[in-house]
Amino acid sequence: MAEVAAAQSTEALKVTSIKSLAESPALNSVPSAYGFTINPNDEADPNDPEFAIPIVDMSLLTSGSPEQRSKIIHDLVKICQEWGFFIAINHGVPESLMKAMIEACHGFFSLPDEEKNEFKSGNDVLEMFKYGTSYNLALDKFLLWRDFFKVRVHPEFYSLYKPACFSEVSMEFSKRAREVALEITRAISESLGLEPNYIHNAMNMDRGIQMLAANYYPPCPQPEHAIGIPHHTDHGLVTLLIQNEMNGLQVEHNGKWLTVDGPPDGFFVNLADQMQILTNGKYKSVMHRATLNNKATRISIAIPHGPSVDTIVAPAPELLEKEGQAPKYLAMNYKEYIQLQQSGKFYMKSSLDHIRV
Repeated sequence: MAEVAAAQSTEALKVTSIKSLAESPALNSVPSAYGFTINPNDEADPNDPEFAIPIVDMSLLTSGSPEQRSKIIHDLVKICQEWGFFIAINHGVPESLMKAMIEACHGFFSLPDEEKNEFKSGNDVLEMFKYGTSYNLALDKFLLWRDFFKVRVHPEFYSLYKPACFSEVSMEFSKRAREVALEITRAISESLGLEPNYIHNAMNMDRGIQMLAANYYPPCPQPEHAIGIPHHTDHGLVTLLIQNEMNGLQVEHNGKWLTVDGPPDGFFVNLADQMQILTNGKYKSVMHRATLNNKATRISIAIPHGPSVDTIVAPAPELLEKEGQAPKYLAMNYKEYIQLQQSGKFYMKSSLDHIRV
């Protein structure tokens, strides 16, 4: 048995994509290189009202009455403090476009490995595009049960040139998702008692980094013994996420892991590290992870939005004055923060710990 596990482990390290490993007829258990244990006692009961995921109706922000808008903004305070996560509905992005984006990503992952490998590059997260498996094979302590690609879509728009439909769909989807993200940052600014464009202007979001990051999680024979992405926070301001019909995203809330189940036309929205820094810890960058299943492939598409790479991010002086607080975080250049997070020093830890005062 030990020899089989060792052979599987060696085999896993040679695999260029999890898709090809998962489709191998001989695979009936998780190779040891992918070994990760999920504790079922850490999972939340989705029927417990304490774990009812907040839902934000975006139409009330954009076209509701002044009273409806102010109620949503009031609700956002509690949501951002206690959860750092919500589901956005009625956001104006057509469900057909969201499905077309998922299909285009599925088309890319279905290409032969040698064609996908044309998009392989170094480990700089800000590169135009990047395709790979796991996270960073040079740093990974265990391998992740996922293939991924990332494309930078703002301030300059880049695209994969395969499959043929990808460029057109990703351009329209990225533009529409950005409109939703900017509306959310306006509402969050107002919820903090600041001008609607405060976050946009302070974070130079006109030049802000926006990525399109797709993940491919094929069925896993032992989903409780591997992980798609382990627990982490995102480095930007706010991330939007969509998925196909398979669940797998889990968020941490009150010390438990909750599987997110939402409408197919909703955006999952999580606050990220620069938002926690900017708000001096008032609003929460949510810890989350991607779990697996043994039934069908899950595809998720994350659209992180951040400041411009040259922005120095620090707690907002206006908030510190208003709340009578000292800064809890050191000021740091956003690009340096990303490099810190990607360095491996904070793998499965929060990079925020490095800059706490």
